[in-house]
Amino acid sequence: MATNSGWRLLWLCLTLGLLPGLSHQASIAESDYYTAGVVEFRQSVLSTSPTSENLAGYLEIIQSANASETDIIVFPEMTINSRGPQTFVPDPKEQIAPCLNDPSALYYAEFLVSLSCAARNVSKYLVINVSEKKLCTDTPEDPRPCALDGLNIHNTNVVFDRQGVVISRYRKVHLYGENRNTTYEPELETFETDFGVTFGTFTCFDILFYTPAHQLILEQGITDFIYTTMWFSQLPFLTAVQTQQGWAYANNVNLLAAGASFPLVGSSGSGIYHGREGALSSVMVQGTGERSIHVAQVPKYTVRRPIRQRRQRRALGTSRAAISSSDFTMKRDYLENYQSELLPIAENQSGNLTKDICYEKFCCHFDIEWRALEGGSGRSASYRLGAYDGWRNEQNVDANYIRNCGLFACTGPTLEECGGLPSSEKLAEQGLRVAFTRLEIGVTYPESREFLLMPNTVLDDLLPLEPSRFEWSQEQTSVDSYQYDVRFGLRDSVEVSNLLTFAIYGNYYDEKCTFGVGSEEQQVACGYKNGSSRLVLFGAGLLMPLLLLLRG
Repeated sequence: MATNSGWRLLWLCLTLGLLPGLSHQASIAESDYYTAGVVEFRQSVLSTSPTSENLAGYLEIIQSANASETDIIVFPEMTINSRGPQTFVPDPKEQIAPCLNDPSALYYAEFLVSLSCAARNVSKYLVINVSEKKLCTDTPEDPRPCALDGLNIHNTNVVFDRQGVVISRYRKVHLYGENRNTTYEPELETFETDFGVTFGTFTCFDILFYTPAHQLILEQGITDFIYTTMWFSQLPFLTAVQTQQGWAYANNVNLLAAGASFPLVGSSGSGIYHGREGALSSVMVQGTGERSIHVAQVPKYTVRRPIRQRRQRRALGTSRAAISSSDFTMKRDYLENYQSELLPIAENQSGNLTKDICYEKFCCHFDIEWRALEGGSGRSASYRLGAYDGWRNEQNVDANYIRNCGLFACTGPTLEECGGLPSSEKLAEQGLRVAFTRLEIGVTYPESREFLLMPNTVLDDLLPLEPSRFEWSQEQTSVDSYQYDVRFGLRDSVEVSNLLTFAIYGNYYDEKCTFGVGSEEQQVACGYKNGSSRLVLFGAGLLMPLLLLLRG
């Protein structure tokens, strides 16, 4: 009898001990939001033990009060062991918790074991990005030559669940000049959570390509994404938060983006985005960088009920500061490829312009009004209108094909003076002393097998316009058409100053099976009924209806 009573008591204690956890898990699964934290992290560059110092910074953030309410925490790309020892990473199928399976770190790197234990201790999902080593013999189907040490080195996202188990491992597909290996075949990785959300995961430069992220949206219906990055911002179209928000908006998905923080080499930018609602939290850091976690409650797409009272937006009208070239190192796009014209802004005068800018047969229609702002000295801001249809020609990296239309700021009247940040002296002397009271772009885009059209904006604090301030429409020209009329403009009564970029970014990835491109036979093979003969380019036929639409 005593033994049976003891077992009953043990069962009762275990039940009472487990019920709170089970109840919590059920409650968050049924909730219409989850709480996420993304980390903007400055890695150690001077320490003699950089991995240990970075690990200490990770653990401090994980255990901080600001992180206490999070369900999932995301750390950036290449900020834990990029300058230290590589590590093996468990196969998620094996359900290994390094904290329990290798507590002495005899096989896995010490930092990986420590972070597995940290996930267990705080009962949170953790996402980190590591420099991973993998035996070449693990992929015998790969015919490519192996290094002499028998290892491939990957840029890898690792996901721990609340028990410290590795449940996902994603190896970056599109490397950005880094000394790493790609996998033989691209890996599409997703993972499920106890709060009812399935995530896809990708890394940095991957965002400009169809595989893996856009592919997961179209082929698996994924609505929530983890994005680790060490982005090197580039004006006028590809600064970090500008790109993150545009991608999340165009795909109407949740994006948790964690950025490495080293502004003096051009890296910063983190945020949490809820599709067409824009940023729930976002940051672009200047100077020496920071180590901080940014938290937001993220509405679940399965519920489809925006939770406005929980939003943590960057409020309009709050204090903001323009960023100068002395605080942030900015790369520059290849603007010499663009067909562009100077916007004729006269000093201290208002004005307007309706203009078509064409790059060969690809045309962009601009409708603009502006007014001069008081204050400052010297001449007003310079802006150009530009159009481009071609490959991004950045060297030694994967290329993507783009069709872009945009207005972008310059520090002077020549094209060479566009696509950069002003010096602190020029910023104080000149500034962007013009406000746009009307700004609209219209263009017809061809369909393609894989493409993504994005609103693309950035202000002089390197944060984009919130979606509440603009209007975007993308509609087929007719039911059986292979073209899309796209309109992007400021909302009525919205006025914008301090603008660096306002554009439509048309990403056509590998430019395969684009309507109107190639021979008649190629068009038919791609599924276009009448081949390229049906393509009607933007011009007089669309101009009048579009003008009526824009003026309406």
